[in-house]
Amino acid sequence: MYCSKCGAQLADGAMFCSACGQAFSTGATAARPPIVDAPPTAYAPRAAYGGFWLRFVAFLIDNVVMAVAIVLICIPLIFLTGLGALIGEIHPEEEMNDAGFWLIMGVIFLFFTVGVGVTWLYHALMECSEWQATVGKKAMGLVVTDTAGQRVSFGRATGRHFAKIVTGMVPLAIGYIMAGFTEKKQALHDMIASCLVLRRS
Repeated sequence: MYCSKCGAQLADGAMFCSACGQAFSTGATAARPPIVDAPPTAYAPRAAYGGFWLRFVAFLIDNVVMAVAIVLICIPLIFLTGLGALIGEIHPEEEMNDAGFWLIMGVIFLFFTVGVGVTWLYHALMECSEWQATVGKKAMGLVVTDTAGQRVSFGRATGRHFAKIVTGMVPLAIGYIMAGFTEKKQALHDMIASCLVLRRS
């Protein structure tokens, strides 16, 4: 038996509580011990955003990875398309004619086209994958999420990638530097695509 006021254990049939003096008109009845207040609900930890310098180092790593990939793709294409044989016919000591000019333009166009495709698929596919990050971001412990902290879709990752065109149009790289001083460490393209770059816990 327990006292209904303080919860102290009582003898069967007791008329008052020996601990607090609470009187009972009849013998003590079974009562639950007082409920101990539950601890306050713990607050969720604040999200750790990826800062400017972590993202800058990740950017450098990614550029090295993409440059290697572009070269490895373009070199076979140059020979498969016959551009390699035409390049071999160019002699530096001779004056370049129209054919030589357009050949060089063709090589530049090839590298540009492959570069656009590689950078797009590299970022979009990797950031919507289970990694949620490119190789550089993975190395720096960063992930790309939506504003709710969830994995992004291929479409959103694509939008974020091409939004970098707008970011790059802002003078003095301010669109990128914004990642160093905005509240959620977002660059301009992150805001456009409603994305966050977070540090893995």
